[in-house]
Amino acid sequence: MSKIFSSFEYISALKLFFLPIIFLCYSAEFYGQIMYQIPTNKRVNVGSYGRVGVDWNFENGGSIGRRLNLNNMGSIGGRLEEQDYLEVVPNFNWNPKEGDSTQIYAQLRFSFYSTSLANFGNSTSTSLGGLAFALPEIYVEARNIRGSGVSLWAGSRLYRGPDIHIADHFYFNDHSGQGFGVEFKNTRLSTVFIASTDTTSTVPPYFYLNIKTGTPSTALRQRVVVVGEQDFKINDHNSITLLGEFHRMADADGEVEVDSVAQELNFPSDFGFVVGVKHEHQIKKMLPGSFNDFSARIGTGIANGGDGGLSKTWLTFGAPDTIAQNFKGAYSLAVTDHAVFNFSDKYTLNGYVILTHSKGAADGNGLSKTFFGREVYNRKFDFTVGFRNEHYLSDYFHLLTEVHYSQRKDGDNPWASMLKFSVAPVYVPTGQRDTWARPHLRAVVSLARYNDYAMDALYSPYLEFAGSKRWGYYFGVKAEWWIWD
Repeated sequence: MSKIFSSFEYISALKLFFLPIIFLCYSAEFYGQIMYQIPTNKRVNVGSYGRVGVDWNFENGGSIGRRLNLNNMGSIGGRLEEQDYLEVVPNFNWNPKEGDSTQIYAQLRFSFYSTSLANFGNSTSTSLGGLAFALPEIYVEARNIRGSGVSLWAGSRLYRGPDIHIADHFYFNDHSGQGFGVEFKNTRLSTVFIASTDTTSTVPPYFYLNIKTGTPSTALRQRVVVVGEQDFKINDHNSITLLGEFHRMADADGEVEVDSVAQELNFPSDFGFVVGVKHEHQIKKMLPGSFNDFSARIGTGIANGGDGGLSKTWLTFGAPDTIAQNFKGAYSLAVTDHAVFNFSDKYTLNGYVILTHSKGAADGNGLSKTFFGREVYNRKFDFTVGFRNEHYLSDYFHLLTEVHYSQRKDGDNPWASMLKFSVAPVYVPTGQRDTWARPHLRAVVSLARYNDYAMDALYSPYLEFAGSKRWGYYFGVKAEWWIWD
């Protein structure tokens, strides 16, 4: 397996994987995490997504459970070991004047999570590594303005399409951020503005030395991401989405004297492009909700982002060309295939494939220096394939069984790989025989086998805690829900 993906020959080998695994999952209502509908008869609506529970291993006489997935992969490789998380989403609605069909609303999303492995019930915002609060959404939208099909929005928004739920991976078009957009029928145009003061980040710095006033001082600069998407409905079963993005970071202001501060903080402008295509297929010969989705996306320059389980193209990967001070020549290829097959009222199969290959702008493949001197790998390959079998033993009891295989290569290092098996008996109090039915009350048992390099390099959160081991394991009792009107 590792040899197949050791060079660009892995592209031709895609056929060997994708032809027998042609899956994908598309639904107008479900994108893995909750999508909130616009209510028609309420002024205030509240939705929520959350998961909470306990987990443990029996290392060192008993301990909190650690995720078994490979490092730098997030939930890709299975999400049953995810930590506590909560979203609460109030949605406020206005009625237009009589005869106007415009839907007007403001949406907020509050999210809470622990910055350590502590459970929600044992942590507060003042605890060491305690609860963190975020506001990823606060925006206003006017939809279908006066029946024209035109929609406008502005603010901070989780602006993204479907995700591979069993890997918690929002792929292809995650354009979440603060900006504005317009939609008209099957066309979406948006602009997102990115800025940060995080000096530990490996992306190009979002600040520079501003001496326009005569006094050197740091100032923020933004990355502007312009996005266009177009949907084409081929027939009742098939549709295609085309994606294009342009990224630009501005020049620093003014002339800069040559000194250590200026050299470290003053950077020229940079840019990047993204193109992509996604095919959605609804399988009419199977039970409703069966579908197949395939996507491919290429990013260049500073738009080559997507790593650690995230797919945002503005999360630039790798190291820059420190002489030219840009990411010219950097690129990334991301390919996904995801499916849900509802075979009967007793069995659903959910499967996915994720493959990414990314390269920064530095000369080598191995560790290279960022603008701030931090060393990062300048190239990576990763490949993951996973399946979830959901057996509906009765209306109220389901059995989840999962198999995931992941492999990753950082720079010129050997391949790290993991094969994981999970079993999760589930009580579904709503009594629905549906893979999207929630809430879930479930027990989780996972067992992972690592190859030599992953074992020796302690290449997973579990191995970092337990030491070099061939096998890793995890136990948990969890709840997960989502709800909307």
